[in-house]
Amino acid sequence: MDISLTPDIDNYAVMGNPVAHSKSPLIHQAFAIETGERLAYQAILVPAGGFDKALDRFQQLDGKGLNITVPFKEEACEAMDVLTPRAEQAGAVNTVWFGPGGRRHGDTTDGIGLVRDLARLAMPVAGARLLILGAGGAVRGVVGELMQQRPDSLLIANRTVARAEALRERFPLYANIEVCGFEELAGKGGFDLVINAIPAGLTADLPPLPHKLVAGGCAYDMVYGDAVTPFVAWAREHGARLAGDGLGMLVEQAAESFYIWRGVRPQTEPVIDMLRDL
Repeated sequence: MDISLTPDIDNYAVMGNPVAHSKSPLIHQAFAIETGERLAYQAILVPAGGFDKALDRFQQLDGKGLNITVPFKEEACEAMDVLTPRAEQAGAVNTVWFGPGGRRHGDTTDGIGLVRDLARLAMPVAGARLLILGAGGAVRGVVGELMQQRPDSLLIANRTVARAEALRERFPLYANIEVCGFEELAGKGGFDLVINAIPAGLTADLPPLPHKLVAGGCAYDMVYGDAVTPFVAWAREHGARLAGDGLGMLVEQAAESFYIWRGVRPQTEPVIDMLRDL
């Protein structure tokens, strides 16, 4: 693995595997142009088992900051010297920067990215009945931020209930988080907002969902694709008032990373529109 940085400029990168498809370089280049910040940003493919070496090398070359994507967010968390409270709670890091003495700082911006995109789309969170489908790492990174918006309740449904239970135990301060299996959703009534966080969102293999689950409410898919995702299509077919995918979340979490690194908060709407037009 060879890492090379652009000389005489602040360097940033996203590390992952795979990573060639990442839109992060486009997003951060657009932010830099908009804000007048001078920087370089690239995607770095890290082999399995090679994250610590890649992180060391990037830091040795005087790189300024990193985004971390799958499958290295948990490894990144373990490699940090300082974690923000939300990164510690999530057990995952997607944003890295280097402080005095080379101390590695880690944060997760996924949750704030989701909350800001939901606000942009006028989808309710405060006082709302929320349902999240799935209990993987993506959910762990957003539950804390969602609960800080004071929803009426949050139900986490997962194929394996024990995994949902383990996730709930990471957030003991919130008594209004419940869990169940997919097969129990038929008896749970309607929700104001249903958030899909399972990989099946990019395939047609959705879990069995009650037809009235999203009727009159909102539906949000944390994944995105070049076409309408199967979950968004399903939600529209079954009466969702609003339905959208996670492209805006991607841009919003990137904007928070950019702000952490540069102290400047870029506008996100033009970048979301640019990506939609590609």
